[in-house]
Amino acid sequence: MTKETKDHFLTRRRTLITGLAALGAAGTAGLFSLRSTDTPTTPTTPATSALGAPGPQARLPQKPSAYRLQPITGHTAPRPARARPPVRTEPLLSMDDMGHTMVLTFDDGPDPRYTPDILDTLAAYDVPAMFFVCGEMAAENRGLLERMADAGHVIGNHTWSHPLLTRLDRAAIRAEMESTCEVVEKAVGEWPRWFRAPYGAWNRAAFQLGAEFGMEPLAWTVDTLDWMEPGTRTIVDRVHEGAGPGVVVLSHDAGGDRSQSVRALRDYLPQLLDAGYHLTVPRRRPV
Repeated sequence: MTKETKDHFLTRRRTLITGLAALGAAGTAGLFSLRSTDTPTTPTTPATSALGAPGPQARLPQKPSAYRLQPITGHTAPRPARARPPVRTEPLLSMDDMGHTMVLTFDDGPDPRYTPDILDTLAAYDVPAMFFVCGEMAAENRGLLERMADAGHVIGNHTWSHPLLTRLDRAAIRAEMESTCEVVEKAVGEWPRWFRAPYGAWNRAAFQLGAEFGMEPLAWTVDTLDWMEPGTRTIVDRVHEGAGPGVVVLSHDAGGDRSQSVRALRDYLPQLLDAGYHLTVPRRRPV
């Protein structure tokens, strides 16, 4: 290899690494704008994510009872880089009382055993939330998607079969995203505007394809780890301990026995409201 060829190779490699770091900023970084008088607390670092057995072939519905999550060892969400996300250049929300604003999110559904109870609790307190749905679950429960949309909740894309995207090629990632977008569109009349990678495992292709489909990426700052079924009290305590300015809470309404998640929401939601928190959802500004 000549010196010129080697220099060219190293330059291309550095450019690729820089690009990957820049895309990492498209998680929760920049979700809210802070006033100069705000004093945000330090967000909780996302805990170890989860990894399940390989999902079925795309577009084949999977029984909720068979959809289980298992721990993925040593994986953490990427750190935000100091760069502007590729889809937007301004914060999604601007609020005067940032210190009392939080977002509740639920992944992996909808599941007819647990999602209706979560929707009932949110309706009782007139609180909107975000639901990142898996296409294979949504295809079997389109009525629940309609209910989410009618209640003002935000429906996000969580892929079709919940795979680890970093192990898929670009074509497979596209199929996982696009098939779920199509199911959501058939149910509520529009494609989802938000995307969350399963296990928080992002890569360059996931960011790029999400932007191509017109979706914003969204991670989280507080992981309740409810998929591990640690007990209702533990889930409630994790939400209270992590509550803070601009916090995005991760919970699940499918993927296993989510009765603890249902009971925990009934407990911590009114307590957060009594403590003065404003629970809302981000709305992307018109382009």
